[in-house]
Amino acid sequence: MIEKETLMASARKTILAESEAIANLSNLLTDDFAKAVEIIFQSKGRLVVTGIGKSAIIAQKIVATLNSTGTPSLFLHASEAIHGDLGMVQEHDVVICISKSGNSPEIKVLVPLLKRFGNILIGITGNLTSFLGKESDYVLNAYVESECDPINLAPTNSTTAQLVLGDALAVALMELRGFQAEDFAKYHPGGALGKKLLLRVKDMLDMTQKPVVSPDSSIKKVIVEISEKRLGVTAVVEDEKVIGIITDGDIRRMLNERDSFLDLTAKDIMTKNPKVIKSTDMVVDALNILEDFSITQLVVVDENKYLGVLHLHDILKEGIV
Repeated sequence: MIEKETLMASARKTILAESEAIANLSNLLTDDFAKAVEIIFQSKGRLVVTGIGKSAIIAQKIVATLNSTGTPSLFLHASEAIHGDLGMVQEHDVVICISKSGNSPEIKVLVPLLKRFGNILIGITGNLTSFLGKESDYVLNAYVESECDPINLAPTNSTTAQLVLGDALAVALMELRGFQAEDFAKYHPGGALGKKLLLRVKDMLDMTQKPVVSPDSSIKKVIVEISEKRLGVTAVVEDEKVIGIITDGDIRRMLNERDSFLDLTAKDIMTKNPKVIKSTDMVVDALNILEDFSITQLVVVDENKYLGVLHLHDILKEGIV
């Protein structure tokens, strides 16, 4: 039976080896990185990322990151490129070619074809003296001293280094474009992430369930209003302006403190100056307010007009956390 500590030690060794390989990349950066970013940013075409083997898988991930952060990109498998798919590459496209050795047979065939087409070639390789290193217009050094597997053959440290350089390109391009969360949302409209970035308070607000009482309303009317609207709260409105709220918690505390409430009205037990939010605000901002103040409801107000109540449970049901 394999001892747990042996497995844990192996995991720590791998993680440490890969982290050290990544950290060293910052020492290998040259002006070519900045030039490559500028070329991609100013390009009138797309960014084509190609590779072979495990480098091809890394290329696919880099393309996914670039597309989601505002840089139109596509993946081209190096072996498929030399068997017909090279037609994907257009005149103004910039090409990134990824290869650890830089001397793969497919790379040696593909690179001269790209050069003949006149496309700018950015190489990501761990061997600057390789065919790819010498033929690229700009080279990003992905050198790692070794892989982290016991036989130093499985692409581990090297593919991580390639991926990190791809992320570095994507982030630098985001910063150049002034890419914001609103832009990110355009490319991620689906799922929980899309909701988090796109959903506004007005999209969730049920204006037909708008609990409201006047300052002089009886406690009985307050309890009925809270129960009927099922939001655990009612707004106290005077002259069309929200002056306070009463929650079911306020009702419970009142009942614990008094035997009779016939002499009380809404204004006597309400909480003044409740937390409010506008209908045009993002739901994620509403969630942050709820969490910051440890409350479960927000009053929705636009230009002093009371629109309704947004409840924490409604936000959580949408999968926004």
